[in-house]
Amino acid sequence: MTVPFKQRYFEDYQVGETAEFGDYPITEREIVEFASKYDPQPFHVDPEAGARTIYGGLISSGWMTGSVMMRMLVDHFISPLSSMGSPGIDEVRWHKPVRPGDRLHMRVTILEKRRSESKPDRGVIRVLQEAVNQDGDTVMSFRGMGMYKCRDAAAPG
Repeated sequence: MTVPFKQRYFEDYQVGETAEFGDYPITEREIVEFASKYDPQPFHVDPEAGARTIYGGLISSGWMTGSVMMRMLVDHFISPLSSMGSPGIDEVRWHKPVRPGDRLHMRVTILEKRRSESKPDRGVIRVLQEAVNQDGDTVMSFRGMGMYKCRDAAAPG
């Protein structure tokens, strides 16, 4: 039996395993609101200005796309029972613009896992995390790490 992601401990993740989940609609309003506050470049805040750029229209800030990915990870993948946060991410890539009307979902692939030798109650899982649009195109990716408690360390006594 496979343990649901939201109930997993370190031991439950399998190298090579891939999961797809989430469905997040991207709206013009959210793009403009996010960018107005955090990334106010013309192609993120003004559809007319965006039309005059290499993008030919309004596009999401990459940081908004990353935030959407994080939301889907929390909602569908990260275990509240065992997650201990993340020591970081690597290789952040924005592959294609994200536009109003796009629908994103996540694909997560477990690349490797390693139990800590100095703190054997936990382990680190390395994953490839990809945001995929409604056409099957990867629009953003990064390689991340998550620290998770070990099940045997969580058992009482």
